[in-house]
Amino acid sequence: MDYHFYYFVMSDGTVKQVNPFTGTEVWTVPGRWNKPISNSSGKRRAEPLEQREEEDYCAFCATRYDETGPEKARIAFRDGSFQLLRHLPFNEIMNETAVVRRVPNLFEIVSVNYWQKNYSYKLSPKNLAWKEAYLSDPAGLEHVLSLIDYRLKRSGKSDDQIAKVSMEEKVMLADAFFGGGHELVITQKHFKDNASSTADLFSTGDLDEENHYQYFRFIIDTMADIVENNRYVRYISIYKNWLQPAGATFDHLHTQLVAIDEWGERIERQIKMVVQDKNVYNVYGPNFAGHHNLIFAENDYAIAYVGIGHRYPTIEIYSKSVNARPQEHDDDEVRGMSDIVRACHAAVGGDVSVNEEWYYTPFDSIFKMPWHVNIKLRINVPAGF
Repeated sequence: MDYHFYYFVMSDGTVKQVNPFTGTEVWTVPGRWNKPISNSSGKRRAEPLEQREEEDYCAFCATRYDETGPEKARIAFRDGSFQLLRHLPFNEIMNETAVVRRVPNLFEIVSVNYWQKNYSYKLSPKNLAWKEAYLSDPAGLEHVLSLIDYRLKRSGKSDDQIAKVSMEEKVMLADAFFGGGHELVITQKHFKDNASSTADLFSTGDLDEENHYQYFRFIIDTMADIVENNRYVRYISIYKNWLQPAGATFDHLHTQLVAIDEWGERIERQIKMVVQDKNVYNVYGPNFAGHHNLIFAENDYAIAYVGIGHRYPTIEIYSKSVNARPQEHDDDEVRGMSDIVRACHAAVGGDVSVNEEWYYTPFDSIFKMPWHVNIKLRINVPAGF
């Protein structure tokens, strides 16, 4: 194997590494890996936390559900079990605190207008029926109109201009809430139990194994539902930005899903590698990592190792399943992936900014790339060469 091309240790200890799947080259110089991995700047900003009986620290908190779009689904803990609930009426969303909930992103990256203008996309019968039911309720209509006015105001329109937007146009704009392809999966808590400072944020590693599994399974359910309701979707970018240095707007744990109509250059490149060599992920994935003693966690369903050739220090977690898409995995396989991903987050700690990125076989590909999750530690600012 030509492993030396991708991972070569110089006489002084410098490791020159090239990611086999992306071609990114990184040098790891002796001494640099001794830098602390925590975000000290975040700790300096920590202030005493004002204790509140119910969290209302940001728009994702339980007492402020009305500040997010119509809720598409949630996991609730009722009668001793986790239950999946869909399309709750507005008047019912505040009756309990959801374990995890799914709402549209108010400021989409790929907007519903993109799908409508480029593909003549229309809401599916299921989503159209939900929209009509939601808007037929006076409380639901008021909720949607207030969010549309907020979006229009943020886009630069004056109060007079907003007042001139017709009800018919606002109802059309509401398609983004009921059938858009940019969604948020939001967990329950903003701060840890008994938090004493603003640094005591509730992070992925603070979820117990069962709650993280429910979170993971719910993300998979969300991606399957997006594809079911928009036949033009070819891939869904799934990622988590934790803390501001990683791109987070709110320091409240959540995952984003963005539907897109292409695979993207990274996926295109890797699918071509699979076409040329169906074993490429074994060769340059776990086999490569094992050869260089980079594997550090494993169970029956997933394996985690140190990734090479990334701009940021990266943990790579690969599913061992023969199934190549998350929604094709059975419960044990999903739980196995969930356990390893959660353990990695817990080991890194919640004070470190990270990006969690999911990769898998595109919906319209006959060539398989395994489901894998990258956890990137945003502990350095790219600079120099």
